[in-house]
Amino acid sequence: MILNKTFFKTYKVPILLVLSCVLFYFTFAYNLKRTDTPKLIMLYTALFVLFFQLLKMLKHNLQLLTWIAFGFRVIFLLAIPNLSQDFYRFIWDGRLILENINPYLHPVEYYIKSGISPIAQAQELYNGMGVLNGSHYSNYTPVNQLLFALAAILGGKTIIGSVMAMRIFIIAADFGTLYFGKKLLEGLKIPVYNIFFYILNPFIIIELTGNLHFEGVMIFFLVWSLHLLFQEKWKLAALVLALSISVKLIPLIFLPLYFQWFTKHKKWSYWNGIKKLMLFYFIVFAVVLSSFITFYFSGFTNIYLDTVGLWFQRFEFNASLYYLAREIGYAISGYNKITAIGKGIIGIVFIAVLAMAFLRKSKTIPQLITTMLLALSFYYFTATTMHPWYISSLLLLSVYTNYKFPLIWSFTVILSYLAYNNTNNSENFWVLVLEYAIVYGVFIWEVFIKKTTKKVA
Repeated sequence: MILNKTFFKTYKVPILLVLSCVLFYFTFAYNLKRTDTPKLIMLYTALFVLFFQLLKMLKHNLQLLTWIAFGFRVIFLLAIPNLSQDFYRFIWDGRLILENINPYLHPVEYYIKSGISPIAQAQELYNGMGVLNGSHYSNYTPVNQLLFALAAILGGKTIIGSVMAMRIFIIAADFGTLYFGKKLLEGLKIPVYNIFFYILNPFIIIELTGNLHFEGVMIFFLVWSLHLLFQEKWKLAALVLALSISVKLIPLIFLPLYFQWFTKHKKWSYWNGIKKLMLFYFIVFAVVLSSFITFYFSGFTNIYLDTVGLWFQRFEFNASLYYLAREIGYAISGYNKITAIGKGIIGIVFIAVLAMAFLRKSKTIPQLITTMLLALSFYYFTATTMHPWYISSLLLLSVYTNYKFPLIWSFTVILSYLAYNNTNNSENFWVLVLEYAIVYGVFIWEVFIKKTTKKVA
């Protein structure tokens, strides 16, 4: 009893903050529509303020922060995602696999228009995912598909059952990210509480656990791979990195950046490093390509590459520099030149990443992570489509650096949901300006102006 009184007396303010967060997260999960933007913005802002206060007060009590972070996640366990429709497609693909149907073979629309119901609740799932998602081939990678299938097994024939199973996978991945993330921070002698800028962040809890985006699983494998690389277990690091790529393709952008870590390693010569780097790449590509074999069929490669290419040449959302290029294209030609601009972006990003690989110091793990952060930021700044959950990778990488612009972006990105406040889901120019003016302002200050007094590496 004395212990309980002492605990409550010591942690009175944090307890009040936690209870407030519980109320706000519960409201977010079960009593919010994404079209209700005033409520969305107020809840999100309140949660961010409370997040910073909790981290400030409890940063030396990591065990308590861990309980709090995962307690917040449990609140969402029975909730249907309210900011994203993608989970309906996840369930569709998983159920197709259980019926021994290749999820890459046809778009959902093919079955619906043919009057075929290959799975339970086919029409309900199609209605939920929407025409845009249902009219395209699946672009989800093999490990992701495996998780969808497992969720279909565990969830049975109910949508909420599959949602709960997928949510448990993502929460488990966050446990893994916390474990290996802390280990890596300890090894690099960076304050361990930094990992809670990711784990406790409302953006991560809402977008990954709440809205079922599997970036969390990709990030788990990525941070595990970086931890293994820090331990110089580079073959295992390659294997785990391949699993990360097989969840989401985005870590492919990092592959050229490993060049200096291998070639300038203090324990082996340049040419020995080149040989090890080639073996590293071989392991990565062998594992990734092997993961696709189960789903392979005639014409698969063209279908999949074309589907992935749509993100560069057809879709556009919450972009920044691309929208400037698009307006210039309009002024010159009178129509949207997204196809040409999208192809140009791919080339520009490729050249920029290669330049960073050779010209920017990346021979230590902190330097490598910093280069990864900047390379991925460049891609996202130029991308045609920038969904909010994409920022999660930047946020994780940033905890190992001195940069805070991804943390700022994880707050301002909520403004992108204002596009759903009208019937045609059109974006507001001034909202985009506000979001990116803040992010670019902090980015330019930190990268080009600020004189860092304490370097990570």
